[in-house]
Amino acid sequence: MEILGWEMHAVGQPLRPSRRTLAGPGPGQALVQVAGCGVCHTDLGFLEGSAPVRHALPLVLGHEIAGRVVAEGEGVHGLLGRDVVVPAVLPCGNCDACARGRGDICRRQVFPGNDDHGGFATHVAVPAAGLCPVPQGLSREALAGLSVVADAVSTAYAAVKKSGLRAGELAIVVGAGGVGGFTVQICAALGARVVAIDVDAEKLRRLEPFGAHVTLDARQHPGKALREAVRGIVREQRLPQAEWRIFETSGTGAGQEAAFGLLTFGATLGVVGFHAGEVKLRLSNLMAFAARAEGTWGCPPALFPEVLDLVLSKRVAVEPFVERHPLSEINAVFARLRAHQLSKRPVLLPGPGDTP
Repeated sequence: MEILGWEMHAVGQPLRPSRRTLAGPGPGQALVQVAGCGVCHTDLGFLEGSAPVRHALPLVLGHEIAGRVVAEGEGVHGLLGRDVVVPAVLPCGNCDACARGRGDICRRQVFPGNDDHGGFATHVAVPAAGLCPVPQGLSREALAGLSVVADAVSTAYAAVKKSGLRAGELAIVVGAGGVGGFTVQICAALGARVVAIDVDAEKLRRLEPFGAHVTLDARQHPGKALREAVRGIVREQRLPQAEWRIFETSGTGAGQEAAFGLLTFGATLGVVGFHAGEVKLRLSNLMAFAARAEGTWGCPPALFPEVLDLVLSKRVAVEPFVERHPLSEINAVFARLRAHQLSKRPVLLPGPGDTP
């Protein structure tokens, strides 16, 4: 069959329309007809060269995918015709790391749009193991909206789960963009008190009805003043003095330095955002506070039913934070993303007249 998509040919260059012929999914694979593919800042990093792709160019990017399985490869059964979300990180499931529950460091994992062609296309062939079925009967538009569960929502959930956050504890989210906004919602859904921090007052305002109990504009609290502002909130609201769960989701040097500066006794710093540059930190703070810092790479496929339940039960809202665009507008969407002109996470929809 013919797959229409958009390929990256060189760093810094616009994506080009492409046509590839695929005989069918390979062994262990499923062929997914893409309903929607979210655009992540990591995709922009690939395109601009701040994050290298692992597959030789040209490459179809896109790793936030939802769609319908239209063909099964050898050894795959029971998925044909099912609507699915494709996890952004698909471990092999057979190596020693996977056996120990560390699929996030599996060296045979598949990251669509990085290790192989991704979802900025009409179809994508992906490993069938780990695909997350969604309830049948959703409209194509609704299914497309669930594409952000593949990374933005699920990676946030994995970071929160790993932190051990419990009801009544303090969660601090530095960066109120796509992943940060979902992190705020997930922490609130789990019963935590949430402080959201950003330099964009409009992003903070939008999160107030969705779980941000307190918002702080970092521009108004520079340097150590941000830590003092958080301490003031803790005292005023009689929140826990220690073991804060801090999530860095901005993917900026300033955000990472600010998040690290909030460490306190027994705190956990979850690094979720990606920043290619250097940051200046006093690493001994981890020792002095008996704190820990940990990174999150994707979300284990086994956790996806829990994530999907949060979204389908409306405890985590997706629709107010996504906007849909025809796939044919992909280069314009990237240009707007680069210029910080998008207030919501873009989801690209293939369709008649919308493909190259």
